[in-house]
Amino acid sequence: MPTDLSPADLDRFASTYYLNAEIDDVDIEELAQQHSIPMIVDALGSVERVLEMGYGTGLITRELLAAGVPVEVVEGSPALRDHAVAQHPGLAVHLGMFESYVPEQPYDAVLALHVLEHVDRPGHLLDHLATWLRPGGLLVAVTPNARSIHRQLGVAMGLQERLDDLSERDHLVGHQRVYDLAELRDELSGAGFEVVSDFGYFVKPLANSQMLAWPRSVLDGLNAISSQVPSDLCANIGVVARRR
Repeated sequence: MPTDLSPADLDRFASTYYLNAEIDDVDIEELAQQHSIPMIVDALGSVERVLEMGYGTGLITRELLAAGVPVEVVEGSPALRDHAVAQHPGLAVHLGMFESYVPEQPYDAVLALHVLEHVDRPGHLLDHLATWLRPGGLLVAVTPNARSIHRQLGVAMGLQERLDDLSERDHLVGHQRVYDLAELRDELSGAGFEVVSDFGYFVKPLANSQMLAWPRSVLDGLNAISSQVPSDLCANIGVVARRR
């Protein structure tokens, strides 16, 4: 399966964002990820083999391991692979591009958490990763939400023309697109997955750069109230799907 991204590209994103201590909005993103963990763990239930796609900053991996989730990682960036192994001795970290990775045995669940917005051909990738799962296996996919409150406000204020316009930050972290909930569900259904449920997290009123000085208590509150807000208004949307 052809791909335009390379390991060198992924190393570049790693050095400019995921492993860059000078990025000032990481704490906001990490806090949202932290709040998403219970939803992800609940979706997985008692599965025995889980594959996480991409290591990123490592927060998700760390929290899954702490929760007792039997997780392995596939990572295309050699720099992030080395970082993951150093942080978690004994963790199975498979170095390889998603599009060419083939597991030795099928998994019970795959986590595509903030993956589909990065890759060149998300539909092709979903077709491919379906083969990583046993029949009936679970896929949990999370993406940025095109209909997030902060994007809707941006359009209303004339700061962006369309809800799915990509910002400077989107390009910094390698985003190629954003999804709304209907698009995400359709993408998975088109790859042979039966969508079981959806969720959202982080009620985000403004861009990260406009919230840098906000107290932790405010950001915690905006994450905590996510369950009381329609999923398609949150900053991040997730879908739980089963391989048909």
